[in-house]
Amino acid sequence: MTIVIENAHVATVSGGEHPGGHIVVEGDRITAVGPGPSPARAAEGAERIDGTGCLATPGLVNTHHHLYQWASQGLAVDSTLFEWLTTLYRPWSKMDAEVVAGAASAGLGWLAKSGCTTASDHHYLFPRGRGDLFAAEIDAAREIGVRFHPCRGSMDRGESQGGLPPDEVVEDLDTILAETEAAIDRYHDPSPGSMLRVAVAPCSPFTVTRDLLTGSAELARTKGVRLHTHLAETLDEEEHTAEQFGMTPTEYMDSLGWLGPDVWFAHCVHLHDGDIKRLAETRTGTAHCPSSNARLGAGIARVSRLLEEGAAVGLGVDGSASAELVPLAGEIRQAIYMQRARYGPTALTSRQALEMATLGGARCLGREDEIGTLEPGKLADVALWRVDGFHAAVDDPVVAFAFGKTPPLRRLLVGGRTVVDDDTLVTVPQDEAGRRGADAHRRLMRLARDVL
Repeated sequence: MTIVIENAHVATVSGGEHPGGHIVVEGDRITAVGPGPSPARAAEGAERIDGTGCLATPGLVNTHHHLYQWASQGLAVDSTLFEWLTTLYRPWSKMDAEVVAGAASAGLGWLAKSGCTTASDHHYLFPRGRGDLFAAEIDAAREIGVRFHPCRGSMDRGESQGGLPPDEVVEDLDTILAETEAAIDRYHDPSPGSMLRVAVAPCSPFTVTRDLLTGSAELARTKGVRLHTHLAETLDEEEHTAEQFGMTPTEYMDSLGWLGPDVWFAHCVHLHDGDIKRLAETRTGTAHCPSSNARLGAGIARVSRLLEEGAAVGLGVDGSASAELVPLAGEIRQAIYMQRARYGPTALTSRQALEMATLGGARCLGREDEIGTLEPGKLADVALWRVDGFHAAVDDPVVAFAFGKTPPLRRLLVGGRTVVDDDTLVTVPQDEAGRRGADAHRRLMRLARDVL
C-alpha cells in the first residue's frame, strides 16, 4: 500500500521544513519527503491525502506512563507524591488483569488521539493471584495499533523494610528477576520495525533494594534490553536518598552502574549541576513529565539545562492518576510554558519541544535510527495535524501546533497503518475504548471498596 501526503507543511525534525511539501509512504516505510508535489510515479495507484492546511510531524513518542492508573483517576487530587502513593497503593493492590486491560485500551487510545505512535509503559505492581497483568496491556497495545515498549517493573522493598508500598504489593527478588526474564523471552522483539520491545524497570530507589537494582541492570545488559526507573522526582526523594545512602539520587544510581546510553529515567526534577553533566556525558535519557510534576507539586525539571548539555530528553504524560486526561501533544505546550515561567521566554522554543516529543523520545527508547524524524528509510509513523480554521490565524504552523490548543488529527499512521482518521480512533471503536476505561475504573472501585 502506498500513501502520498501532499500540500502539507512538513516538519521533518531532522533539519528542514517543507511548506506545501509531500511525504510518500510505501508499506511501513517512508520513501520520499520533500518540497512541492510528490514524484508523479509515486501517486500511481496510491491513496492520496490532501494535506492543505495541515502540519505533518513525526509520530509523537511517549517515554513514561502507567496505563493501569486510568482506572484510578480523580483520587488524592491535592496530595504530594508520597501522600498520593500511600493513598493509592491500597486500591492498586486490588487490580486484576481485567482492570489493566480496560485501562490500557482507554489510555493507549487516548494517546493515539493525541498523536502518539510509540508508547512506553512502566507497570510495577503485580498483586498475587490477579491474572497476567503484563499480557493484558500488551494485548491492548496490539489492538489499538501503537508501537509499544512495556517496562516490566517491580518493587521488593515494602513497609516492613522501610519502603513506601505495603508489603502485599511487593515481590521477592528471585521472583522478580525470573518473571522479568520470562517477559523478555516471551515478548521482546529486537528486529527492525518491531512493534513490541520490553525494558527492565524497578520502580524507584525508595521502593526497591540495592540487590534488585544491580540484579536488574545485570539482567537487562545480558538480554540486550533497556533500563528504566523513576529518579529525583521530589525533594522528599532526595532527602530519603541522602539519609539512606549519603548521596543524591543520581549519584546513588551511578554507583550501581545505572547510568549509560541504555538507560532512561522518569522525571529528574531535582538535579544538581553535577548530576546534569553526568547524565549528559553518559548519554542517559530523561522522560520529562511536566503536567504530572505540576499536579503533584513536585517542581519544574531543568530541561533547558539538560538540552544545553546535550542530554537526551523526551516527553511523557506519566500515569493518568497523577495527570488526568493529559494528551501527549499537550505536554509540548506544558513543557514550553513551564520552562519559560521559570527561566524566561527563550528557555525552550516550539521546535525544541517538538523535537523532545519525537526524536528526543526516540533517543530515550534507543530507536532514533527508526523513528522520531520524517526521512526516507524511517518507519512511517506520521501525524498529520489540522492547523487550519482557528489555528490558521498563526502563520507559523509549528507555533500554532505547539502553543495553542492541540489541533485535531487529520490522520495518524503507525508503520503506514491508519490508527486515527479525521480525529477518530479507527482501530478500535472510539466510544468502545472510552467505555472500557470507565468500566475499568468502576471495577477497581468495587474491588477496592474495603480499602478506600
